[in-house]
Amino acid sequence: MAVAVDSLITPEILKPARYLGNELGAVHKPWETATVRWALTYPEIYEVGASNLGHIILYSIINAQPRQLCDRAYLPAADLSQRLRDTQTPLFGVESQQSLAEFDILGFSLSYELGATNILEMLTLAGIPLTWRERGLGNHPLIFAGGQTATSNPEPYADFFDFIALGDGEELLPEIGLVVEDGKNAGLSRRDLLLDLAQVPGVYVPQFYDMHADGSVKPNHPDVPERILRRVATPIPAYSIGLVPYVETVHDRLTIEIRRGCTRGCRFCQPGMLTRPARDVEPEAVIKAIETGMRSTGYDEFSLLSLSCSDYLALPAVGLEIKNRLKDENISLSLPSQRVDRFDEDIANIIGGTRKGGLTFAPEAGTQRLRDIINKGLTNEELLRGVKTGFEQGWDKIKLYFMIGLPGETDVDVVGIAETVRWLKRECWAKGRRTLHFNITISNFTPKPHTPFQWHSVSTTEFDRKQRLLRNEFYNLRDVKVNYTDVRISAMEDFVGRGDRSLAPVIRRAWELGAGMDAWWESLDKAYGAWAQAIDEAGLDWKYRRVENGEWNIFDENESPALTPLLGGVGSGFTTSAETPIPVNSRAPKLKPRTTESEVTPTVTESLESPPFPQSPSLPVSLPHNINAPLPWDHLDTGIDKKWLQDDLERALAAGVVPDCSFDGCSHCGVCGTDFGHNVIVPPMPIPEFTGQFTPNTDKAQRLRVWFGKSGKMSLIGHLDLAKLFDRAIRRASIPVTYSGGFHPAPRITIANALPLGSTSTGEIADFELTTIMDEAEFQSKLAAQLPADIPIYRVESVDLKQPAAPTLITQAEYLITVSSASETLPQWETWIAAVLASQEIIQDKKSKSGKNTQINLRDRLYELELLKVAGEKDVELRYVGSCANDGTLLRPEQMVLMLEQVSGIELQLVNVVRSRLIFGD
Repeated sequence: MAVAVDSLITPEILKPARYLGNELGAVHKPWETATVRWALTYPEIYEVGASNLGHIILYSIINAQPRQLCDRAYLPAADLSQRLRDTQTPLFGVESQQSLAEFDILGFSLSYELGATNILEMLTLAGIPLTWRERGLGNHPLIFAGGQTATSNPEPYADFFDFIALGDGEELLPEIGLVVEDGKNAGLSRRDLLLDLAQVPGVYVPQFYDMHADGSVKPNHPDVPERILRRVATPIPAYSIGLVPYVETVHDRLTIEIRRGCTRGCRFCQPGMLTRPARDVEPEAVIKAIETGMRSTGYDEFSLLSLSCSDYLALPAVGLEIKNRLKDENISLSLPSQRVDRFDEDIANIIGGTRKGGLTFAPEAGTQRLRDIINKGLTNEELLRGVKTGFEQGWDKIKLYFMIGLPGETDVDVVGIAETVRWLKRECWAKGRRTLHFNITISNFTPKPHTPFQWHSVSTTEFDRKQRLLRNEFYNLRDVKVNYTDVRISAMEDFVGRGDRSLAPVIRRAWELGAGMDAWWESLDKAYGAWAQAIDEAGLDWKYRRVENGEWNIFDENESPALTPLLGGVGSGFTTSAETPIPVNSRAPKLKPRTTESEVTPTVTESLESPPFPQSPSLPVSLPHNINAPLPWDHLDTGIDKKWLQDDLERALAAGVVPDCSFDGCSHCGVCGTDFGHNVIVPPMPIPEFTGQFTPNTDKAQRLRVWFGKSGKMSLIGHLDLAKLFDRAIRRASIPVTYSGGFHPAPRITIANALPLGSTSTGEIADFELTTIMDEAEFQSKLAAQLPADIPIYRVESVDLKQPAAPTLITQAEYLITVSSASETLPQWETWIAAVLASQEIIQDKKSKSGKNTQINLRDRLYELELLKVAGEKDVELRYVGSCANDGTLLRPEQMVLMLEQVSGIELQLVNVVRSRLIFGD
């Protein structure tokens, strides 16, 4: 069923352009010719989903397959959700405008433990039953999930999905499409089709598996594998060049993946464990993708993506090569994930420049001992060197990420976070330089499946206490802003992330109680209340309290409320290996042994140049007695051997460091082999000579004035987004535009006047200043080729550079408006128009931004008004000319309607607006 999007998406909807499906790069395949129809449905708002690299890559790959169509859908904002419900309109694919229920496959990205509630919201808006059992009774799309959370532990969400795609999707999804195509052609039942899909490596079909009393998950059908393999694929940068949204997104830039997988071995890091082995992309492929992508998208920024960009050894050479090639195009580079120990002058040159972006590092822990426990592989000297390099290269703001609640953490380690910041501020100071500012984020450690720390737990009381301790330490520290993660949501993430199938009713009930958009701070209180009530109603409040207390053992054989202390449990009477009491504030645990008592006292040697931290007490090394119990995710073969995780946890308690196997030899984690491949490492390349940062060309050789229109879907693009659209079109067309000077040079493109959202126009004006003279016809041809059809160019004229810019010349605007009467009596349009023209004043009361009431004489702003056509009994088309001055003196279409209402005494409705021309003054 096609959805009437034109009547649904109107200017009253916030940012309506995000639902139009008309972005540059959007693929519009004929619905009728496709055998298998996919919809990649991202369970976040458009600004998040449309900039997600995985979403873009898979969308491009599926649409490249013959006989397959891939559309997109996003979680609608609250206003559109309500309109869909009020009008009983189903959620739809943004390109085909077909109801999601009409597709064959709906794929959801599940990358956050609490994000499943948004998926339930989207399924409900689409009119699709929520569970695989309910969908088995009718003709419904196959619903699947992929992403990090789905790959790590899909069990809490198993009831909601027909299948789960584990790992990388580049090769897996096309294989799924072929199986579905064959199944449709053969007329297979839904169950038989899912049984065929279960034979595809990487496809997990929950209905063919049962959870047992001990927590393990095993097959209930003889034809499915006992363990499901995680898929691994090689990154293909060319597929990253895709959508260019017309509204600003969270990551509003081209993103190119340079390395997939991380072998650093940080013991808290789930992505690092779930994406092994490391696979570097060939430098030439990266360079080609960036060059092609920047010129085909028009972005002014690109990002190189990896879990640890700095471990891509060719980064300095690739980055500087691209920087040199694009030097004259005002393009900046951002690196979202950098290792502070690899940050040097070469990388500073890559990401520095006129538009210097932010600099972010993640020391994670405040002392060397604790960084060794988590296998961060970072020394105090390396931390200082990296931060100092940033300061010396011109950065005055640096963001640092730390965690609290890590295994073996003491109050000395917590206070060490503040001491580290004090030390860095003291060491990074120079006379005559602005003081270095720090933005600190303190996260609560949440244990994740498939990591050595998956057996760890911390109480919310401890998190609260440690946050209070840090707030006290940071209280008088100037030029430091500290943000703390909410403890309640961390506990919920832990509860769900390490849960089993018994949590499905909790997730469903939490959604019913309003637990949507959990990742957004403005909904946090509501979300927590909903989750807490859902847990209580499900009778699992005792289980959640074990998480809150840091004592919940999800692997307890009897699943009873009895509390079994895990790592980090509180109040267990912990002692050192010498059996002398540890001070209460150290909270260092002594654990039950797995085999024999084996306690090792680690030593930490601090450099003289390191911060003067007090030494932390030594820790015992022993493991919880139940470490061999089944886990809800043991049936997923990620490649990491469970025994290796146990051994690495034991190494952690001894503060033992495991080297990075990409560079220092195999760590024997179990990944490398036939199923997952091996590390592919590109060696360092010769670094080209840096030719310097972008210098804006401020020469003004020519000013071209462009008359253009705005119609159709483009009428729902806002003014600022239109300005960015022109900037990107100019870049794609390689037109030599002039830049402004200063720290943030911008192209000298000036749109004469902002058009109200939803209004169309045939008379808009924009000025473009160029560094070299171009023929007007050539300029028009090049620019028009890069603009949407709904932004036509009518004419281009060269104007004297000494003339004022277009915005200062405009004094009036002509509008064609359609107005409708809401009265039962016949409207007297000509009488009302005459009355308006005969009036000396028609007053509108208006409140200023400061709250002061003012009166505006609208009649002074009206120059012409005439009746063009009566359309039916109640509608009329009018033409008027009103003020449109640069000082904000305007006569808006709605004010014109207000004038007619005042003289008629009848309520009128503004139906349509067309701005036909902008008029220059004498």
